Amino acid sequence: MDQRDEQEFREYFAARREAVRRSAYLLCGDWHRADDFAQTAFVALHRRWHKIRDRGALDAYVRRSVVRAVIDETRRPWRRERFTDDVPDVTDSATGVPDLGESVATRATLLAALRKVPSRQRAVLMLRFLEGLDVSGVAETLGCSEGTVKSQTARGLAALRAELGDALDDLRPAS
Repeated sequence: MDQRDEQEFREYFAARREAVRRSAYLLCGDWHRADDFAQTAFVALHRRWHKIRDRGALDAYVRRSVVRAVIDETRRPWRRERFTDDVPDVTDSATGVPDLGESVATRATLLAALRKVPSRQRAVLMLRFLEGLDVSGVAETLGCSEGTVKSQTARGLAALRAELGDALDDLRPAS
């Protein structure tokens, strides 16, 4: 980029920086992220400055860049955060430390009961509920029919409930 182009870009940037930042804020609702999106848009504009013939369309180009940056960022897995008023951590009220003993005991109880379920039913339960496969996916993985998966799921859950017995009541959260 030559000196004249660089100077034109600096002038445009100085004139439009705050407006672009405000637009980005309206899209994302966070000033820090808005700064990042505005910067991303201006970097993209700077890269293509010498190719842009219609200087009257600069605002549209930057606006489109900001919108695309916001959309791309929301598609990233780490941005799929959900805000909630309830804090999921269970803490010991005296120390403020999360009560991990209860969750470890629950996991150990569940795994011990799961090991007592027949292997085919255990495989179906693991694939369905821990791996998240649907009925057809489990059938394909195990090389059986979907009806077999459904019946093995029902029998496996019944066997798991029988193994857990009274412990099942302890695993349910108090209402």
